[in-house]
Amino acid sequence: MGGHSALTLRSNDPARRVVITGMGVFSPVGNEPETAWRNLIEGVSGIAEITRFDSSPYEHHAAGEVRGFDPAEWMNFKVARRTDRVVQLGVAAAKQALRHAGLEITDENACDVAVMFGTGGGGQEVLTQNFDTWRTRGPRAVSPFWIPNATADAAAGMISVETGARGLNIGPSSACGTGTVVIGEAAALIRRGDCSTVIAGGAENCILEFSHIGFEQMRALGSPRPGESIASVSRPFDRSRDGFVLSEGAAAVILEDLDTARERGARIYGEVVGYGATADAFDQVVPAPGGEGSARAMQIAVARAGIEPEQIDTINAHGTSTVLGDQREAEAIWSVFGPHTRDVLVTSTKSMTGHMMSAGGTLEAIATAFSLQTGIVPGTINYRDADPDCNLNIVAETRQAPMLYGLSNSVGLGGRNSAIVLKRFE
Repeated sequence: MGGHSALTLRSNDPARRVVITGMGVFSPVGNEPETAWRNLIEGVSGIAEITRFDSSPYEHHAAGEVRGFDPAEWMNFKVARRTDRVVQLGVAAAKQALRHAGLEITDENACDVAVMFGTGGGGQEVLTQNFDTWRTRGPRAVSPFWIPNATADAAAGMISVETGARGLNIGPSSACGTGTVVIGEAAALIRRGDCSTVIAGGAENCILEFSHIGFEQMRALGSPRPGESIASVSRPFDRSRDGFVLSEGAAAVILEDLDTARERGARIYGEVVGYGATADAFDQVVPAPGGEGSARAMQIAVARAGIEPEQIDTINAHGTSTVLGDQREAEAIWSVFGPHTRDVLVTSTKSMTGHMMSAGGTLEAIATAFSLQTGIVPGTINYRDADPDCNLNIVAETRQAPMLYGLSNSVGLGGRNSAIVLKRFE
């Protein structure tokens, strides 16, 4: 990028409308937004045996891996070779979202495009590889590139380098809620006038042996139903659930203020109308009793959307398939929506994707936007035996319904909660 774009200063306007104009997806269910959506509504599971390392010494063998991903298609090969997979995935999702939006970053608009792209684990693979190199071959063999590639904001920084976006650049980390937080905070960034456009999303590179060991030690991972395939491991809200599936991937959305989107004739996939984020202040792993913190996040999101709880038609739940987590989320939903809970169409796309950690919230927001746009709610596969402790209106098989407002909910380690409300664009 040769020149400098003119600075555009806007006033703070809480009523400024923020819309989704582009999407990027690299996930266990597909490496493109429409492909991922089609697989979700067709009930195609992306969960399979781990191939990224030998899992035979361990108890659990399921993962949601991104297949067929070639970073050289999205980055210079030499640059890609020295970056962590989390950065590669993040850059690919961001560039795909820009392409999907038909948005070109130029000298004229570069300073008006921000990047808010997060990850929970950062570049864990490049860190562990270089640690091993140091211990076995000495300090001179350690890569000079490992530090800038291991930080939690490495993907955000490289997205700016690769796309030319010169607005605010930040890599938020809010554990498994990161992918939802980035959308809510990006919308707020646009409303306060800091920019017209944000590349927002999350990425995770976690199908690593050391990470797998850590989650096994936490007793967090699930097992298939007896006598069934490995695709049955993730069964959110089902009475037999016993843990989640660790998954990798990246997802991104292009958010723009409505006037900017209209000026360039952009296709609009949905509108971000509400956002809430809270902390449990209770425990690093266990959710607060009754899902109190998650309930507050949903209440705030609904209130900021300027609607009543009864107007929410569908919820893409956090729904990871852990025994206590799903129960507490169900309790939180009941506390927010009361009797209307029986009518809210609740789905967990993690039944097919597994838990994509920081990328999950963004992918689930994309799925919610597609649901509102098409009037289709993906089914929660593997849901067969209702749990009375999770007394929700779970959509077990994909169904059609008229919908205007949808909520996407996330809960993260450390007691972090976030929720966004999307509206079908009219």
